[in-house]
Amino acid sequence: MVLGKFVNNNMNKDKIAIIGLGYVGLPLARLFATKYPVVGFDINTDRITELMSGIDSTLEVDNETLKSVLISENSKKTGLFCTNQIDKIKDCNYFIITVPTPVDKNNRPILTPLLKASETVGGVLKKEDIVIYESTVYPGATEEDCVPVLEKVSGLQFNKDFYAGYSPERINPGDKEHTVEKILKVTSGSTLEVGEKVNELYKSVITAGTHLAPTIKVAEASKVIENSQRDINIAFVNELAKIFNLLDIDTHDVLEAACTKWNFLPFKPGLVGGHCIGVDPYYLAQKAQENGYHPEIILAGRRLNDGMGDYVASQIVKCMIKKDISVNGASILILGITFKENCPDVRNTKAIDLIVSLKEYGANITIHDPWADQKEVLHEYGLTSLKTLPNQKFDTIVLTVSHNKFKGLDYQSLKNNNAVIYDVKNFIDDTYVDGRL
Repeated sequence: MVLGKFVNNNMNKDKIAIIGLGYVGLPLARLFATKYPVVGFDINTDRITELMSGIDSTLEVDNETLKSVLISENSKKTGLFCTNQIDKIKDCNYFIITVPTPVDKNNRPILTPLLKASETVGGVLKKEDIVIYESTVYPGATEEDCVPVLEKVSGLQFNKDFYAGYSPERINPGDKEHTVEKILKVTSGSTLEVGEKVNELYKSVITAGTHLAPTIKVAEASKVIENSQRDINIAFVNELAKIFNLLDIDTHDVLEAACTKWNFLPFKPGLVGGHCIGVDPYYLAQKAQENGYHPEIILAGRRLNDGMGDYVASQIVKCMIKKDISVNGASILILGITFKENCPDVRNTKAIDLIVSLKEYGANITIHDPWADQKEVLHEYGLTSLKTLPNQKFDTIVLTVSHNKFKGLDYQSLKNNNAVIYDVKNFIDDTYVDGRL
């Protein structure tokens, strides 16, 4: 392959297909659509209808911003056209795959969405096309798992007929400050020349700049260790919270004091869920084990964080017993079921672990979350989540997610006499709190 073959191509001739229009894919599609013709592809018909009407239920892209880039038909015009029809992406020369990469009940990586997306792209792949993966995977997944699917379906030869790249997503759901264009982007390609091509593509829209990694494996590894590092750090402060609780020391007071040193890392204890931090370490661990190494620290951190729901539930029960509140049959209000604050995303939320544990004690659970999609909560977890506060009083109130909308709550009005208030997030005024993580 000759670099000039790419360099001489007019940028205006590039057309981009984004495969997967969720929390990652849509903001990226919207951004590219400010400079390129973009086709957003998703198998969810309802999602396509919603987006083409200018509405994003994930709330990652506001309606006006979305409407400003939408175009009504598939064309070479700059803008975004969303579809669930595969034939609409045939004339694209870049295919960017942004589908989720979950784990199963045994925490083993599930590559099915990634491989299915690869099959879809393979069916329309042409010579000189470039397929870029953004989904978080273990090092080697792009070239060892995905590329063979592209080759098989397309009948084309990798690095001769078509090429690949990897640019890990770094979007933080619900964060309106660190949006996709403001986060430095790691890029890579299956050859040096393609790497430069991929880098230039992202550089044209990412204002924060780019970093071209030497290989796809390096780029894959850089992403998976970002979340693994964060997971381990949170596991450390969660363990500290357990220790300091035994010593009758307020963990947050300790962290506040320690943070006065300039190089102390300000992590806080909590329920570690979501689609990234609670999942990605298992991808790295799986790859390590396949190569004969048992990753002790990574898996120990995961075990500790995965067990925090049960731990917090036990602490809540202790608080209730101290106040002579019968746990069996008690009314408990859970404030928040999303995996993080000010975001509707309920994927892999660890609030569920807490709720399940409290239910096992015989408690009656009421969930209130102004952000969460009620249908999604019911579908994913079989639970009812209320958008508005119920008109009743509770034996125990547990704040699990620090939504801004919870700041003005009159917690006293929600309490029965002698009720417990437990704060998982160090969010409520100390005056009202009986216990915190």
